[in-house]
Amino acid sequence: MDHTPRLDARKRLNKVPEVTLYFWIIKILATTVGETGADFLNFNLNFGLTGTSIVMAGLLTVFLFVQVRAERYVPWLYWLSVVLISIVGTLITDNLTDNLGIPLLATTLVFSLALLATFAVWHFRERTLSIHSIHTRRRELFYWAAILFTFALGTAAGDLVAERMNLGYANSALLFGGMIAAVTLAYFAFRANAVLAFWIAYILTRPLGASCGDLLSQPMANGGLGLGTLQTSALFLATIASLVLYLTISRKRAIAGRIAP
Repeated sequence: MDHTPRLDARKRLNKVPEVTLYFWIIKILATTVGETGADFLNFNLNFGLTGTSIVMAGLLTVFLFVQVRAERYVPWLYWLSVVLISIVGTLITDNLTDNLGIPLLATTLVFSLALLATFAVWHFRERTLSIHSIHTRRRELFYWAAILFTFALGTAAGDLVAERMNLGYANSALLFGGMIAAVTLAYFAFRANAVLAFWIAYILTRPLGASCGDLLSQPMANGGLGLGTLQTSALFLATIASLVLYLTISRKRAIAGRIAP
């Protein structure tokens, strides 16, 4: 029996994008915006950490609700949700560290356990952790919960490494970029588990993006290039928008091509 039509239908129903090079590029750019955007609202616009957290949590709630209610994958809506959740994930860790004084080692451990618990319940209920079959509302909720914890964990772990090792922005970017390259090598050369490799890389893109954002935006006196948080955020948001527009047009053409015959 030919199961191709059924598989094609499930692929169309999947609420998240395919994992391609474009996916990882946009993910890193979104992570960078999460770092510089939060700093811009917090310091440049004087929202303060609490005010920034309230505003961004409200926006995330609205757009994530729309994303979950959507019946299909909508590129701009999905990636806007990722940008917002990257900012909120960063702010959660910052609030725990700066406002409540919880050590980074403790937040790293807590978010690691929270992420593992999310995966455990997700797998127990759905018997899979594959991101290629996010075609039910419950699976999508598990997916977004995991995404939130990866951003919070990546922030805590990245700040912990930067604080303990005092590497500087450029060296931190090289460190986390090298770790992602090692995961990629393990997957392609040594057939590492696809689900495990994906989520490890997803976590590592957070400190990589943050290091790149800080390198570009921070003053030269602090080891950055002095571009500023506004300019860095605008540059990366424009790049994200361009890539999402390209993928949207390409996707529509691909769908039209499949329907035409």
